[in-house]
Amino acid sequence: MRKLSLRTRVLTGSAVVAVLGAGTFGAVSASASAPAAETKAAVTADTANRNLQQSTHLTVAAATKAAEAALDAAKKENQRVSVAVVDRNGNTVVTLRGDGAGPQSPESAVKKGYTAVSWNAPTSELAKRLAQAPNLKDIPGTLFLAGGAPVQAKGAPIAGIGVAGAPSGDLDEKFAQAGVAALGK
Repeated sequence: MRKLSLRTRVLTGSAVVAVLGAGTFGAVSASASAPAAETKAAVTADTANRNLQQSTHLTVAAATKAAEAALDAAKKENQRVSVAVVDRNGNTVVTLRGDGAGPQSPESAVKKGYTAVSWNAPTSELAKRLAQAPNLKDIPGTLFLAGGAPVQAKGAPIAGIGVAGAPSGDLDEKFAQAGVAALGK
């Protein structure tokens, strides 16, 4: 068999890519005009399938209730804080910046909530672990300071509440725990 020149191989490859691209575009266009069959198939999916997993998330109303309870606990002690509630995946559900809270506090609250839900532990406990594993602090989005508390359902983390802005992390965490407690009421 004769070897093809570089120019011939490039031109042939380009032609193949163009044909495949046109075919893909045609298939996408054809499927866009008839979505009803695919939608019906998705609706009748077998939910007993072992490849699927269900997860529990706080509603926005519950997250707001927890955030407001944490903020109220801080107000009772004349503390100016921000509160964040993140879901199991670390996505922010609610952030409340209290009157007079510092400009860094909303971001710190989100990071504390994210850290608490990621490890299913209060951030004060996690801060102690830095002595054995100092590289933990290098994980993006985390903050190993007291003030974050996990929210659990059946022992599994479903959310994290982070509080930032009080003069000590112990106070921040106390207020975060008040938010967790409000969910049980």
